[in-house]
Amino acid sequence: MTNFPASFTEKLQQRQHNSSLRKLPQPTTLVDFSSNDYLGLAHSEVLFSKVHEFLAQRNIGQSGATGSRLLSGNYPLYEEVESHIAAFHQSESALVFNSGYDANLGLFGAITHREAVILYDEYSHASIRDGIRLSSAKSYKFKHNDLQDLTRKLQTLADPNHDVFVVTESVFSMDGDSPDMLQLTQICSEFKAHLVLDEAHALGVFGEKGEGLVQHLGLEQQVFARIMTFGKALGCHGAAILGSTQLKEYLVNFSRSFIYTTALPPHSVATILVAYQYLENARTAREKLQQNINLFNELFNTTTLSPIKSIIVSGNDNVKQKALQLQQSGFDVKPILSPTVPEGKERLRFCLHSYNTAEEIKAVASLFLETV
Repeated sequence: MTNFPASFTEKLQQRQHNSSLRKLPQPTTLVDFSSNDYLGLAHSEVLFSKVHEFLAQRNIGQSGATGSRLLSGNYPLYEEVESHIAAFHQSESALVFNSGYDANLGLFGAITHREAVILYDEYSHASIRDGIRLSSAKSYKFKHNDLQDLTRKLQTLADPNHDVFVVTESVFSMDGDSPDMLQLTQICSEFKAHLVLDEAHALGVFGEKGEGLVQHLGLEQQVFARIMTFGKALGCHGAAILGSTQLKEYLVNFSRSFIYTTALPPHSVATILVAYQYLENARTAREKLQQNINLFNELFNTTTLSPIKSIIVSGNDNVKQKALQLQQSGFDVKPILSPTVPEGKERLRFCLHSYNTAEEIKAVASLFLETV
């Protein structure tokens, strides 16, 4: 085996020094306050059984897609699922990607015009930022959820002769907060900017049937593209980009993470369809989730309406110790360290679920507050 690069060793040692070295966690039996499985679909025996029934009824026995969708992987189930997703989200079209990360790489990497401008929220997910790096467009960040800063930058950078894209998330993954969506769409309309919204953490949580925050507010016609990720509330894998039929055609032709990857296997695509069908009738789970959100807000004096709750505990060592105390008492709460978040903004990230009990939430709150 060749020698390990010295530069790699140095970077690992620096992480160790900063108490920020990542390690893969082991499975636990602790009370879940860390996963994104907001409605419990990832562990649903009913959903698992329905997927197998669906595959058996359709006589689908292949375990792999055999190639990219532009070669041999575009089996009929794909188009059925995309049609279902588009109808559910009141969109002209939907294009399934292998993950939310792939969707963001594929969408932003396909913006190849050098005179185009991308304005993105400074707290945008790493997949958005990585996708923007693949783009040929000029990119600028605006302050988190600061629409005045966005407006100032649009006044300076927007050019009616070139495309402008504004990118943010409807629910942010670290703090669970949201921009002022109504004002955001008005600003984009004023400057003729194409609004792109990542709804990864809104799907399943907001809306009458869990359609997401955009539809909850009736703004689907004001958004150029929505990214729906299935690995959170839907409890499965993959993602879809929602938009016009022209956008879908464009991505099929220019999105590299779509073109040059093997398609998802039939089991994964069937699971997406069954999860969407389940979501349409999951009112009880969504109501229980909302009750848990309200209880947490009351106990911790927080206000965000999403199931993601962050409590700042500055310093990597401090937040790791706090998380360890909660874990040793039976609660799976994860520390979020710098450099994942800015130094000094380290936090405990609580994720709430429909299957968390009121007693569990009260217990973890009591334990946290007595050690503050």
